[in-house]
Amino acid sequence: MLLPNAQDAIIDEAKLRDDLLSEVHPVGRFKARVFAALGFTAGNWREFDEALRTQHLTEPAVRGTAEAFGQSYTIRAILKGPAGAALVTSVWFLRTGDAAPRFVTAYPGGKA
Repeated sequence: MLLPNAQDAIIDEAKLRDDLLSEVHPVGRFKARVFAALGFTAGNWREFDEALRTQHLTEPAVRGTAEAFGQSYTIRAILKGPAGAALVTSVWFLRTGDAAPRFVTAYPGGKA
């Protein structure tokens, strides 16, 4: 099953640029190293956004635990960047009552 309403998915620019692709973020900097090896940096965060939309949102999503305020989903797929490719896990959340899922995080690895 694909992520519900994937075409309307919301990916926060700051989450990508200032967290996942930041070389100085306390937690994100470790992920940023891996994403930089794929060719994604804070300077080209839009390419990372586009890669998630075209490469991950077209892959099957696995439903996580349902909570009172919504449903989480996980997508594990190869993510191709300007400089390479790797298995990446992306996490999405669909709030109860919302139509559009929101990007939560992404990290290298996971089971394909």
